[in-house]
Amino acid sequence: MYSQDNLANLKKMDALAPELMKTFWAFDRAAVAPGAIPVKYKELIAIEVALTTQCPYCIEIHSGNARRAGATDAEITEAGLVAASLRAGAAITHTTHALINQTEAAQSAA
Repeated sequence: MYSQDNLANLKKMDALAPELMKTFWAFDRAAVAPGAIPVKYKELIAIEVALTTQCPYCIEIHSGNARRAGATDAEITEAGLVAASLRAGAAITHTTHALINQTEAAQSAA
């Protein structure tokens, strides 16, 4: 299902919705361009987001971009662990919703 060959369809999308795709590509480039946050750190953030959203295309693309920007395997690993921590933390904090008892749930609904 997740073949890098699928990315060839991006050119088809460019043709089918040229103005929207042109806007998307400009935004995409601007988001990872040098700014207040250096490119290496932006790419590490992108890896974290890609791991959280579980997008194999983004994981591959941004891992390569991060390495080209100077990120080490240790930095990429730590970025992955930050993503794992946030996913685990979300599960922990969302568990609090599962602990609302019936009385509290009824009062909240009223």
